[in-house]
Amino acid sequence: MRLLPPAAEPFTPSTERDMLPSERREFVRTHRTCVFGYPRRHDGPAMSIVYYVPTDGDELLVSTMAGRAKAKAVTRDGKVSLCVLDERWPFAFLQVYADAVIDRDPDLTVDVMMAVGWRMSGQQTPEDARPFVHEMAAREDRLVIRCRPYATFGQPPRHLYANEQATELTHWKSASVAWDATDSVAH
Repeated sequence: MRLLPPAAEPFTPSTERDMLPSERREFVRTHRTCVFGYPRRHDGPAMSIVYYVPTDGDELLVSTMAGRAKAKAVTRDGKVSLCVLDERWPFAFLQVYADAVIDRDPDLTVDVMMAVGWRMSGQQTPEDARPFVHEMAAREDRLVIRCRPYATFGQPPRHLYANEQATELTHWKSASVAWDATDSVAH
């Protein structure tokens, strides 16, 4: 498994149609933040904004502390949702449904933390920082949540740029699509 580097440019979906399955995967691979959602024992679902790191095997990796609710929920249930966010106007999103497991490998944890730092700062974390990141990971009892997508749901952005456009704006239905679906799938 190889962690993918940050994309030079995030994928921009068409505003005229639903994303194809391959475009959905590219959207996820080229973005960096999501709303991480998981079921709670009481109340509604919990959600938090996190950076994620995609792999060449289509996993999405999230760093968290073992004592946080995200890790406890994944241990309890293993079903999560990641609402991948576009950071450019007009905003798009893609809901990713995933099976999640906890991985306590300290080397992977440090790799993911360094990759998140790269996404946060726009600069690759230098290798000489690895011992400091390793110490932080141990002190904070960090681990990795490995998310394996199995389906997506999304709609491309539809926005008004002027109120006169209101009569021209159209919407369409979207549907959940299997993560590994081919582009020949009808929407």
